[in-house]
Amino acid sequence: MRHCSVQVRGLLTRDELDRYNSLIEVGSYLEDQERHDLAYTVQKEIDLLIMPAIERLKEKSRTRDRQTADYLKSLQEDGDDEASSEEQ
Repeated sequence: MRHCSVQVRGLLTRDELDRYNSLIEVGSYLEDQERHDLAYTVQKEIDLLIMPAIERLKEKSRTRDRQTADYLKSLQEDGDDEASSEEQ
């Protein structure tokens, strides 16, 4: 079974995490029994389950990028203000 990243797991809700752990356990059991056809189906369910957490991670990244851009813009504006006051 393929695990999702720690960052994604950290953004799962309690219910999603409980379901994720249960599915991983079932999938691992199926792999041990060499029932890879059924383990594949379980892996697909896990992939669907973690999609909302992946979207939350992407939104968190976009928010951080916007904050960084705003900060850099404010630094540039402060630099422009200082340059114009020195010219006068």
